[in-house]
Amino acid sequence: METYPSYHQLYENDDLPRIAEQLEGLMKECTICPRQCRVNRFESAGGYCRTGKYPVVSSAQPHFGEEPPLVGHRGSGTVFFTNCNLACVFCQNYTISHLGRGKEISYLDLAEIMLDLQRKGCHNINFVTPTHMIYQICMALEYAVPRGLSVPLVYNTGGYDSPETLKLIEGIFDIYMPDFKYYNNEYASRYSDVPDYSAIAQAAITEMHRQVGDLQEDKRGIARRGVIIRHLVLPNLAEDSRNIIDFVAGLSKETYFNCMDQYRPEYHARDFHELSRPVARQDFQDIIMYAQNQGLKPAGY
Repeated sequence: METYPSYHQLYENDDLPRIAEQLEGLMKECTICPRQCRVNRFESAGGYCRTGKYPVVSSAQPHFGEEPPLVGHRGSGTVFFTNCNLACVFCQNYTISHLGRGKEISYLDLAEIMLDLQRKGCHNINFVTPTHMIYQICMALEYAVPRGLSVPLVYNTGGYDSPETLKLIEGIFDIYMPDFKYYNNEYASRYSDVPDYSAIAQAAITEMHRQVGDLQEDKRGIARRGVIIRHLVLPNLAEDSRNIIDFVAGLSKETYFNCMDQYRPEYHARDFHELSRPVARQDFQDIIMYAQNQGLKPAGY
């Protein structure tokens, strides 16, 4: 028997319009994310994310560089949204997230992008930086579901998400993929302009896990539902990485945890001496060993 993503149930129960209406209320004095800018996004794009009421998309294509359970054999259908609610000085996608490269489109256009990626065989629709685009995704689903959208949706986020908003949208996303960037708020403030990151990220990830649990895969090894947590190891922040690992192990030792080693000093990172070099291989291996000692099984190790 075929199992449909959870948003099908929301559509069948006519819950999507209700969720969209509530999100619309948040957008009119925007409190969608923890920035709490309180701008009316139906009238301007003046908040931190610089995004109004319509989706702004940089690119969309099958992507083969994500985690194996997302990529499978036919790729993850990745939609890169423009702008972000973080300001990471080392962002590798800075032309999109910081410089605003992208095009404003309609809700129907976004639905067609999702359907096109499904037609190409992608195993999921992977929204990159969706935090400020929740309303837009919900509106697009109203067009996409009756036209046959049936693959899981992935919420691929930097981790700075409102737990209250996440509760409101429960059932839209079957797969959550948050970064956990920093445990120490001093680093979060210095490198991403977000002084309250740690507690909010922990609360958001906990809520994500409550909704969908540990990662579940089908018989082909393709992700169907659950949480994937990513952590990009930064140079000279080993203690911070260990604290993040302790949190993840406390959440669930069965968490799919990707401890990433691809940091490179992009964008403004070279303006910070401590971030101006890659992570030493031995330092990274020490972090992996710590995660294993805490009972985790880091992806790929």
